[in-house]
Parts: sequence; C-alpha cells; structure tokens
Amino acid sequence: MNFKRLAKQATLVTLSTAILAGGDGLLAQAAPKDTKDHNEDYGISHITRSDVSDMINQHGDSDFTVPEFDASTIDNIPSATKTDENGNEIVMDVWDTWPLQNADGTVAEYNGYHILFGLAGDPDNPNDTFIYMFYKDADDKAIDDWKNAGRVFDDEDKYLADDEYLKDQSEEWSGSATFTSDGEVRLFYTNRTEFNVDKELYGKQTLTTAQVNVSEPEAGTLNVDGVEDHKSIFEGGDGSVYQNVQQAFGNGDIDWNENHTFRDPHYIEEDGSKYLVFEANTGTEFGYSGEESLYNRAYYSDSNKYFQDEKDKILESPQRDFAELANGAIGIIEINDDYTLKEVKEPLIASNTVTDEIERPNIFKKDGKWYLFTSARGSKMTIDGIDDEDIYMLGYVANSLDGEFKPMNKTGIVLHQDLDPYDVTWNYAHYAIPQENTDEVVITSYMTNRGYFEDEKSTFSPSFKLDLNGKKSSVVEDSILEQGQITVDE
Repeated sequence: MNFKRLAKQATLVTLSTAILAGGDGLLAQAAPKDTKDHNEDYGISHITRSDVSDMINQHGDSDFTVPEFDASTIDNIPSATKTDENGNEIVMDVWDTWPLQNADGTVAEYNGYHILFGLAGDPDNPNDTFIYMFYKDADDKAIDDWKNAGRVFDDEDKYLADDEYLKDQSEEWSGSATFTSDGEVRLFYTNRTEFNVDKELYGKQTLTTAQVNVSEPEAGTLNVDGVEDHKSIFEGGDGSVYQNVQQAFGNGDIDWNENHTFRDPHYIEEDGSKYLVFEANTGTEFGYSGEESLYNRAYYSDSNKYFQDEKDKILESPQRDFAELANGAIGIIEINDDYTLKEVKEPLIASNTVTDEIERPNIFKKDGKWYLFTSARGSKMTIDGIDDEDIYMLGYVANSLDGEFKPMNKTGIVLHQDLDPYDVTWNYAHYAIPQENTDEVVITSYMTNRGYFEDEKSTFSPSFKLDLNGKKSSVVEDSILEQGQITVDE
C-alpha cells in the first residue's frame, strides 16, 4: 500500500472540501501566524528589544564599564548641611545634580564661579526633595571646594508665582540650567505633586522654569536672592503625543505597575530656537501602552524570526504586564523666547515594551552630530538576562535634532554598572558634560543609595572621562577625577 499517495489524496480531498464550503478552511490554513501582528514605527526612533538584549553580550567590556571606586576614599559633601526647625544640623543626601551650562552644553562660568544645582534632603525624610545651589571657584576641583548657597526656592514661592500647577507642588525634581545671553541664570526643573487619590493628585509632573537671582555679597560667596518669572511651561503631557497622568492613573482603579514620567527638562538651542528635551511616555498617537504593543514588530527587531520568538516568550512571561505598560520616551518641545510653550513635537526616541522609564535625558551637539544620553535601570526593564542590579547610561546619535537617532556602540550601551545597591560605591544618574576643544566628556553621577547607611550619605561620585567618536564611545582608561568634578584642563 502506498501510504504517501493516500496521504496526498486525503490532503486534496480536505482542500477540495474547504473550497466547496466557501474557502474558510483554506483561508484558515493560509492565515498569518498571528493576525494581531503589525509593524508601525510612527516615524520615530526606538530602543528595541533586540538591541537591549544584545547589550548583555557587552557587559564586562571595559569600554562601557563604569570604573570601580575605592569606598574608603569617598566623602560626604561637607557643605551639604541644613538646620531643622529645632536648630539641629542635618547632614543631607545629595543625588541628581546638573551644572549651569552654556547653550552648547559646556560648563558656564558665572563671575569666576562654577554653579551646580542638585536635589538634596533629609536622609530620614524621603519626601524632603528640593533643589539646592552649590558653587565653587572655577579653578577648584575638590569636593571640599563646593559651597552651599542653600535652597533655590522658599516655601512660599510656589504660591507667590500665582500659577495653576505650582500651588499643588510637593517636591522639586531634576532639570537643567542655562546661562543666558543676558547674563542671567535660568533654571528648568520638574514640579511634582503628592500622590493623593482623594485629592485627585497622582504625582503629576510639570516642566517648570524660573530665573534665579544670584549675587556675590563678598568675595568667595554667592547668594540666592530669590527667583522671578517662576512658571509652568508644559503640564503633564497632552495625551496624544505624550501620556498624561489622568490616562495613567485617573481612570478608576489604579494599576500600581504603571509608572508615569514627565520630568527632567534639559535645555538646548539650535539655529536660534529654544527647546526642552525631557523624559515622558508615549501618547495615543505614537504607540500607546497596552496589549496591542506586544504585537508591533517595530519594538522588537528587523528580524521577523526574532520578533516571533521574542513575542511568544513575552506573551507567556511574568513580565508581560510590565511590557504592555512600558512606553518610555524622550520628548521634545519648542519654547518661546519668554520660556513659554511654543510647539509640542514628536518624541525623539521611545522604548515601548522595553521599559517605562528612560531618565535624565541629556543632549548636546558635537562635531555636527546630536548626542542623546539617558539613564536606565535594569529593575524597570522587561528583558530576560537583565536584572535589578544592572544600571545603564544609554546613548544615541543623529545628524539632526529631529533624528533619526541610532544606537551608539551598535546596541545603545554607553555605560554599565552591576553592583549591590548596598555597596557604598553604587552610582546612578550619569550625566555627560561636553568639554571645550576635546572629544572627551566628563561623566558625573551620585553615589550611595539614599538612606541606606547612617554615616555615608548620597554624595557626588568621582567623575571620569568618556571619549566620543561618532557612533562609538569608550571609558577613558585611568581617568577617574575628583568627586563632583565637572571640567578638565584642556
């Protein structure tokens, strides 16, 4: 008996039956693997699952590894103290910092001083998060040289501004600062409300600005003499380009896996125009969160095989819910000369299905290319093989401000660190500062997790140098600098 012939005849009968029945059976056999599959990049750049997965193979490469620091040499910032209402001195944690910069990103010099803004607060009060101003002589480099001018804003400033969104401010979060052509100090930061469901305040974040008035009452001393023109620029996202807080939390039951971001405004200029680049999440017109995103090949890879294999894995993974919600983005708006909103622009890059959080965007133009850096944590990622202790600075480069932004070092990895969070030398919020007349940039960060130790506070990490060469970068060997150092000699 010819079994092959019988099997072939049976198949022909089955197909004939399907055709006579209206073709439904035939169509079912010819259908794609999953009818939900699609490929839509929304005309923007993406941090893909395959790129981030491939970064794992670059772990341990000295070009991308944050240098090891000697814990015994690490000091708290001597000037990072304040006095509480009872007259007691509190040694503060200091974490995210950013220098006063020129429009091109280089460190500005204010009357012979360098100025650094940073988040600081009482280690025993996690809600004590406010912006302080530190300064030093421009030629000094040691951590002991940084002096503390105190908080930038007084408690009543949020009310004096007569601003709809500032009145609900609970904390001041990260941003940037520019030294204007008029010789003024202009601060950009994030106004955050408390998370209070009863008040319908969901930790909303608003991009905010103020002119900081600085004086030198005596040689070697700078004062903050109050602020003016204190106002909101862009409140919490528009919904279509960037997710807003109501979309994330205001629709009934709160999904505590959700992580809404709208913060870290970074100021830049290009061809006479002013912009803010910031951390956000994609809105409904640029790849919103949800189950549908798991079927979008643009978020995975150019390879259909990788897409299908990885999609099948994530659909069955405990990470599925987080991947559905993951829609991190680096956004951009154009602002007017008076620092009000002019135009909401499409995201520079997005990380749908990969992570909900790509923090502290830092962008500058160098040698005709735009370099975009962002901090990311493995604990927020949904990629197998990346764990809670992985810390990254990712980098992307484009020939123009509106992209296309392509990953540096093939995958986007620029810096990687894998340390126990209870290691004193654990560091985060890496920030690249371009230097004049060199391809090297200075990397700053903070060190020591807030509130983890009684005596060791969050403090300036030792800085180090990074070399940029087109789409490639590398940590400069033996380039560890002082804690909090922001410039190097030419």
